[in-house]
Amino acid sequence: MSTPSTQVAIIGGGPAGLLLSQLLHQAGIESVVLESRSRAYVLGRIRAGVLEQGSVEVLRAAGLGERMDREGHPHDGAAIVWAGRHNYFIDCWKYVGKRFTTYGQTNLQEDLFAAADRRNAQVLDEALEVMPMDVTSARPCVTFRHAGRSQRLDCDFIAGCDGYHGVSRSVMPAAVLKVFEKVYPFGWLGILSETPPLPNLTYANHPRGFALASMRNPMLSRYYVQVSLEERIEDWPDERFWEELKARYPEELARAIVTGPSIEKSIAPLRSFVAEPMRHGRLFLAGDAAHIVPPTGAKGLNLAISDVYYLARALTSYYRDGSSTYLDSYSAMALRRVWGAVRFSWWLTGLLHRFPGMSDFEQRAQECELDYLARSQHAQASVAEQYAGMPFE
Repeated sequence: MSTPSTQVAIIGGGPAGLLLSQLLHQAGIESVVLESRSRAYVLGRIRAGVLEQGSVEVLRAAGLGERMDREGHPHDGAAIVWAGRHNYFIDCWKYVGKRFTTYGQTNLQEDLFAAADRRNAQVLDEALEVMPMDVTSARPCVTFRHAGRSQRLDCDFIAGCDGYHGVSRSVMPAAVLKVFEKVYPFGWLGILSETPPLPNLTYANHPRGFALASMRNPMLSRYYVQVSLEERIEDWPDERFWEELKARYPEELARAIVTGPSIEKSIAPLRSFVAEPMRHGRLFLAGDAAHIVPPTGAKGLNLAISDVYYLARALTSYYRDGSSTYLDSYSAMALRRVWGAVRFSWWLTGLLHRFPGMSDFEQRAQECELDYLARSQHAQASVAEQYAGMPFE
């Protein structure tokens, strides 16, 4: 068994892991990234595409802004339609002076890999049987298999950026870890199509269920409809999907939706999940390893970026100044932002979806809340502030 060493071992080569590696490199801190999947697999995952202004600024500072600024599309806000006719615009620019940018996570992942290649970063794909060890000691390590050989990577710190199903969270003792979870009784059926999108991200609350029109670029659209968890992809040919999507939008918007063959189709269940704390000894969790939010609020990728921003700052302070202040406050600071996003995503999910067994009273109350939102500037300012993303601490 070989025993190389580094300052920070990063488990997971998705956006959180590679962005952390990039930020640490800028600060002169060594890292090794261990990713269990192949690069092709990681690039093939179709995920989020909405970046808060704070996330955009972090990516620019990390040297990852050139393509994003060229191909991403800034938006002042997003629209909500309901009752088949009402239309309300979450005006982030008007109320908080912020815009968000639509830029596919696949594109960001490509940018991160390109940046890693330029600096000859140590990114080990298909690293198997990864296991953090001795995380409460002064010198933790990660054991794994790569290219058929058992290896051990000694390090100062371990960053668990390996997602909800990753190994990092599992090494935290049950007496330490507290989990909060809410599972929703429906999922999102989503398709990607090479068609021009609607001008604005547009949410729909309809008696038939929720829908969302989103985008990746001027010729790549992302659409979703709420479905039961029993639905199967094979029962949703493109023709049925487009018919159902259009039925959930007012006639004018439905006519504006350009249909075409899907190039990707999937059903994603919705859940809220938070693991506390986000640190155990010298192991730090970031991104989906610590939290999952319903995609309604477009917060998942943005939370991963803010976690990494806090963690990179903490590690930089430790190595440059010998200060552990930010390391010691990392979990509490990150969780404040996480819970804010979790609460907002939970609220927006409840506002826009039709739940099984929903009573007439509950439906009227939901519609009344939407009506109030459309009339009250104070309510609009609150929603815009949360949708745009709260400032970093």
